[in-house]
Amino acid sequence: MKYDESNPFARILRGELPCIKVAETDATLAFMDLMPQADGHVLVVPKEAAAEIFELSDAATVACMRMTQKIAVALRAVLQPDGMFIGQFNGAAAGQTVAHVHFHVIPRWEGEPLRMHAREMAPQAALEALAQRIRDSLATSCDK
Repeated sequence: MKYDESNPFARILRGELPCIKVAETDATLAFMDLMPQADGHVLVVPKEAAAEIFELSDAATVACMRMTQKIAVALRAVLQPDGMFIGQFNGAAAGQTVAHVHFHVIPRWEGEPLRMHAREMAPQAALEALAQRIRDSLATSCDK
């Protein structure tokens, strides 16, 4: 998969498209998935331009995994799910739909199936309210 500078995540990183930001570092950005497969679905992207994980630098890979773990910990504290799905797809055959490396952090509950990927927009106000709860949890855990 070739990197496309006009992909939506690259445009978010350049400030050309809005997002509901959850957390940010020099190397990563975490934001709410606008069409979540479950409540609390967060995406973590590197700021480095790479279509697939094979092209991502070691430093960006480490930064993404650190952010992914922090988001998972915050989601567990806020939503108390039964489990946590963390996924990362490479290539169309694997299900990748945006040509920018990204990690899905999705809370899971027993008996609740995932919603279809990229099908239904969640209400903006609900996403923002949940993002604020996650940000609050991240701020609290950073204080420890």
